[in-house]
Amino acid sequence: MSHNDDLFSAPDVSEPPPPAPPAANLAVDDSSIPLDLYAERAYLEYAMSVVKGRALPEVADGQKPVQRRILYAMRDMGLVHGAKPVKSARVVGEILGKYHPHGDSSAYEALVRMAQDFTLRYPLIDGQGNFGSRDGDGAAAMRYTEARLTPIAELLLSEIDMGTVDFVPNYDGAFDEPALLPARLPMVLLNGASGIAVGMATEIPPHNLKEVASAALALLANPELTTAELMQHVPGPDFPGGGQIITPAEDIQAAYEVGRGSVRVRAKWEVEKLARGQWRVIVSELPPGSSAQKVLAEIEEATNPKLKSGKKALTQDQQNLKSLMLSLLDRVRDESDSEQPVRLVFEPKSSRQDPDEFMNILLAQTSLEGNASLNLVMIGLDGRPAQKGLKSILAEWLQFRQHTITRRLNYRLGQVDKRIHILEGRMVAFIHIDEVIRVIREADEPKPELMKAFGLTELQAEDILEIRLRQLARLEGFKLEKELSELREERDRLRYLLASEAALRGKMAEEIREDAAKYGDARRSEMKPAERAVLTQTVADEPVTVILSQKGWIRARVGHNLDLSALSFKDGDALHTVVETRTVWSLIVLDSKGRAYSIDPADVPTGRGDGVPVASLVELQDGAKPAQMISGRDEERFIVGGSGGYGFIAKISDMAGRVKAGKAFLSLDANEAVLAPVKAAANLDGLRLVVASDGGRLLAFPASELKELAKGRGLMLLALDDGEAVTAFGLVAGERALLATTSIRGKVADEKLALAEFDGKRGRKGKLLPKKWTVTAIRDPD
Repeated sequence: MSHNDDLFSAPDVSEPPPPAPPAANLAVDDSSIPLDLYAERAYLEYAMSVVKGRALPEVADGQKPVQRRILYAMRDMGLVHGAKPVKSARVVGEILGKYHPHGDSSAYEALVRMAQDFTLRYPLIDGQGNFGSRDGDGAAAMRYTEARLTPIAELLLSEIDMGTVDFVPNYDGAFDEPALLPARLPMVLLNGASGIAVGMATEIPPHNLKEVASAALALLANPELTTAELMQHVPGPDFPGGGQIITPAEDIQAAYEVGRGSVRVRAKWEVEKLARGQWRVIVSELPPGSSAQKVLAEIEEATNPKLKSGKKALTQDQQNLKSLMLSLLDRVRDESDSEQPVRLVFEPKSSRQDPDEFMNILLAQTSLEGNASLNLVMIGLDGRPAQKGLKSILAEWLQFRQHTITRRLNYRLGQVDKRIHILEGRMVAFIHIDEVIRVIREADEPKPELMKAFGLTELQAEDILEIRLRQLARLEGFKLEKELSELREERDRLRYLLASEAALRGKMAEEIREDAAKYGDARRSEMKPAERAVLTQTVADEPVTVILSQKGWIRARVGHNLDLSALSFKDGDALHTVVETRTVWSLIVLDSKGRAYSIDPADVPTGRGDGVPVASLVELQDGAKPAQMISGRDEERFIVGGSGGYGFIAKISDMAGRVKAGKAFLSLDANEAVLAPVKAAANLDGLRLVVASDGGRLLAFPASELKELAKGRGLMLLALDDGEAVTAFGLVAGERALLATTSIRGKVADEKLALAEFDGKRGRKGKLLPKKWTVTAIRDPD
């Protein structure tokens, strides 16, 4: 594929790759082409047409073709800043008729986008009328709106008539249009771009003008600067709607290095204090891609969810989120107006809530926080689309700018030389006015006679013949001398700038500083690194009592200290365990084989029925049944063990897991049962662990001798004889223990027992109880 070596030339996509050699005995007609080669060529031409002609901006001026044509056409129409705006329909007609052979909707949509101050960081068009809103409202029809250029558009158009860029024929050859605009600043970074091409896409976020100009000046002074050093000038994007960029600087640097990544942007909000300790949250800035309408719709969906396709009821996640949002948020209002483009008011259900936690949930559940993509794909100076890093973009623009200024200076030098040449001819005529008049009066062909008599060029002679006599008056002579002197000084300056690269780069820097001072403004998006908002609490924090039956049915009742005497069970079933917990705590079920399963208390049905089988909430392993149930905060500790006489201390977090199939936790021998876990204090000093066996023996030893493990079998608590098993254990703080015992006839009674004679070391056999009691529970009588 051949291409022109000119700085701004594009690859010649019309030249096809060499054809494959024809197959044997296959006649090839010179007027035909193989289908695969034709398809390859056609697709390549189409792809490059989309890439270069529609979707991607140029690194030089930051514009796509339709945007460039809009700006150039409006300038030709005289619609500069300060001029009277005209109907957008007239502008669109001019663009379509002269430069852009596509539909009017594509041109008008591009014009609208260039006028939206919530879309572009530095709008290039001053729109009069309804040009849409950040809430997604569309613009009015082009026959109703009016447009003209903004002052900052001069950064792209002010030098266009100074020989700075090439002009190419339009689609029908009737007019010329600029191939590029002579951008005085890196507009590709200032306003960014978004587009989808064939096989590639671009998402360039906007940046602050002063910061980009500062980075360009720094790179101009020292081309060896790194991306990290450039980020001292450009710390990150600067979005039109403001917001807070919470992505760490090192992550933004990584994205700027390769030209791909994302930044996390959060809404800007503040807590407004009200009377009597009340408060509310005011959101004044939103991330890109978000709007007040979108946030309100997300809250409505969370608080009033719709049935999912194919479902007859709300999912548990929908119910949990609804309960959480209703317990959190009392009301939300959109108070945005012309003076305050964004003003969302959130009022909490209770003033006792923590504002930071309140906002964390809203940030995690709505588009008040979101990602902004960064994909710096654009067409480079070589005419090829590529993904570029921050340094590469600035370096290429500086190269383009230097080339542009060189062309501008050469163009101006040509104008100055031509003017000096003409004025020098006029000075000759002024000095020899009488002879000039005589030659003109007497000669049949005065031009060659003047050229011969005074050594003039054809251009000088033609000018003398065209001027009025009063321009040769004495006063005009002084003006000629003054203008000549000024032009000669300007010519010397121009030649100096063109001869010295250092001087030329100094001129570039001076102009960048001037433009930054004229058009720059303060940063809108605050750089405030923070952790991403994560929803750790998915339900409202409420007290709940969970009930497990002997046959593994589970249900819940709202509240604590409930009267459970009226509970009913299925035939042959009875109460097994009652646990008072909270909806935000972990509920752990241990099966008969020692596996631990996590259940969200909010998932347990709270109706008046018999509940649901535990197996419907978790995936019990084959042959296992629910054995024990406990609940608590993740850091709370429990003593767990089996009837084989072994046990250890574990945290709730050690038992909790994310998968329904649970996790291996307590190691048990065959026919060994899981004992009821006992809650352990953070400090076990002074506490005894009392262990009882079905052989009528009891052992008490210091609880501090236990070991904390994440899983396993643990340490021996009580030495057992063959066929003997531990029936219960419990923590006791005083000198006496309360034993729940069962008599021979099955009657349960509480017995108090002094522990002194049963004290021993862990793992010993202990001593026989005074009676043949079967101990089912041990607790502190106090």
